Amino acid sequence: MPILSRCSPLYAALCCGVLFASSLHAGAQAQPELPRPERPVARPRRVVAIDPAAAARSQALKSPVVNADRSVTFRFQNSDAKTVAIFLEGNAEPFPMTRDAEGLWTYTSEPLDPEYYGYYFVVDEQHLLDPHNAKVRQNLQAPSSFVHVTGATPMPWDLQDIPHGNVTHHLYTSKLATDEAGLHDRDLYVYTPPGFDPKRKQPYPVLYLLHGYSDSAVGWSEVGDANLIFDRLIADGKLQPTVIVMPRAYGTMRMITEGWNVWTPPYATPLANQSILTDMLLQEILPYAEANFHVARDPGHRAIAGLSMGGGETISTGLNHPEVFGYVGAMSSAIVSPLTPRNPAEITPAILQQAFEGIVPNYKTQPATRLFWISCGTEDGLITTNRAFGAWAKQNIKGNVSVNETPGMHTWLVWRQNLITFSQLMFK
Repeated sequence: MPILSRCSPLYAALCCGVLFASSLHAGAQAQPELPRPERPVARPRRVVAIDPAAAARSQALKSPVVNADRSVTFRFQNSDAKTVAIFLEGNAEPFPMTRDAEGLWTYTSEPLDPEYYGYYFVVDEQHLLDPHNAKVRQNLQAPSSFVHVTGATPMPWDLQDIPHGNVTHHLYTSKLATDEAGLHDRDLYVYTPPGFDPKRKQPYPVLYLLHGYSDSAVGWSEVGDANLIFDRLIADGKLQPTVIVMPRAYGTMRMITEGWNVWTPPYATPLANQSILTDMLLQEILPYAEANFHVARDPGHRAIAGLSMGGGETISTGLNHPEVFGYVGAMSSAIVSPLTPRNPAEITPAILQQAFEGIVPNYKTQPATRLFWISCGTEDGLITTNRAFGAWAKQNIKGNVSVNETPGMHTWLVWRQNLITFSQLMFK
């Protein structure tokens, strides 16, 4: 019950009601006279002085700010820093920021295409998130801030007023993962399309979608916006309603605990990781999805795709099991072999031929793949290996092989577009 002021009408009415009940109980007993309500004492209003300079400074610290021309202004306050730069997704090198007299560092980009852009500050060689931006990309090695640049019309990965599917999070314990101290906990995310009907006659086509190195199971939904992309494609009639299963793509978490050094020849940890993950997919993840969701169990309606590390895993698993996965999509793939010499200058066509035959050892005798689609950005450091493997696959992998290149680097700016392209080729 609210506290009432003694000078309020409601207080007076309640007093009358209490007095009336009291008079009935006490008969004709005289009642004492109530004291008159005290008048509230007028208090002076608090006057807050606004310092125009301070207000302007607070406004100046907003970061990031998307300008009308789609350029973005980034700001960072540090009067003690000697150098500050910003690393903006889609660029090979960080951009130096300009310092003013009070230690405010600023950089304004060129007008950007509508997209989500990750970024971080490099402050005296230390990588830092934007302290004024609450939007953070999760990552097991290097989280980053991000900014959303919108255009005149929505992009497929933008949230739109259309029917949306659901993304659910699932936990399980793997009997196949090989982590230290018996820690075999794993998780996966599942996208079900709008109007998902677990009792419909025809099972749903399914895409098993693998993230890249240092990401987690949430990478494709929270950073890649795969669910929003599928919502848009389904609404436009460009994709039939499809389920996406997005697992944590680590057979061993030593991939993370050992750091980036795992990506050096002879690639013992990545190769072990690929082998374990293939077993996890075939023996744990697929059975889990098929038991809990109404998804297809035939290669004609089952696809696998991934980026970077997940692209290498996709090649290793998908091309070696065409009886399971009819559609295989590899994006900017980390293609590794124990035959790779430490010195890149020593790589020869003969070594590559031998290495690729080792990756798909039964390519001469196994069934045809309905579609093997491989793509890489032309400015990606992995383009040379991807080109070579694509050329080898054209000559040796049975079935439809599509080799593609797109402008761009090793970034989500490329992989969202890759997903849009590949998903429209599945299940034809």
